[in-house]
Amino acid sequence: MDSGKQFDPQHTAVLIMDYQNDILGMLPEEKQSSLLNGATEILDAARAAGVRVIYIAVRFREGYPEVSTRNKGFGGLKTAKRMLEGTPGAEVHAQVAPKSGEIVLSKRRVGAFSTTELETVLRANNITNLVLLGISTSGVILSTVRFAADMDYVLTVISDACADSDEEVHRVLMEKVFPRQANVLTREEFLKAFKA
Repeated sequence: MDSGKQFDPQHTAVLIMDYQNDILGMLPEEKQSSLLNGATEILDAARAAGVRVIYIAVRFREGYPEVSTRNKGFGGLKTAKRMLEGTPGAEVHAQVAPKSGEIVLSKRRVGAFSTTELETVLRANNITNLVLLGISTSGVILSTVRFAADMDYVLTVISDACADSDEEVHRVLMEKVFPRQANVLTREEFLKAFKA
């Protein structure tokens, strides 16, 4: 990988996805702490280099008009009344909260491109390279990798800045599936390449 081209600040964006209170709260405390500390390092490095940081958050309107009774994945959120716009659980965790001027896009589905203006924002800013971190690996990361690869983005997935409730699914995706369409790096590997 040519890190000079891979992480050119003018054409790169870091997408931090679903690092929200309710979603993080589903993980063990030790895992939450590791994810938050790692994401903080990545965001700090990106901001210092002038790389755009974009937040993606899953949120629903009062009454959940976006959730179909046929949607197996979101049905539980509706029943539990979670991820409602304006509630603390739907907010990005304070440790990795957006800075002034950073874009926060709300989505009504799993992938970062689905039901958001992400593609428009990326095209308007000539972004061709995406660095992905998020929860969960089998949800937002998988959906976003698949769509973005089809759209010819250069992708980097930070393996230890992503998490899934199923560790084996996380491992298989990082080791077997994602490398076909993305560079998969640890936080340490990314930071080293990014600063090179």
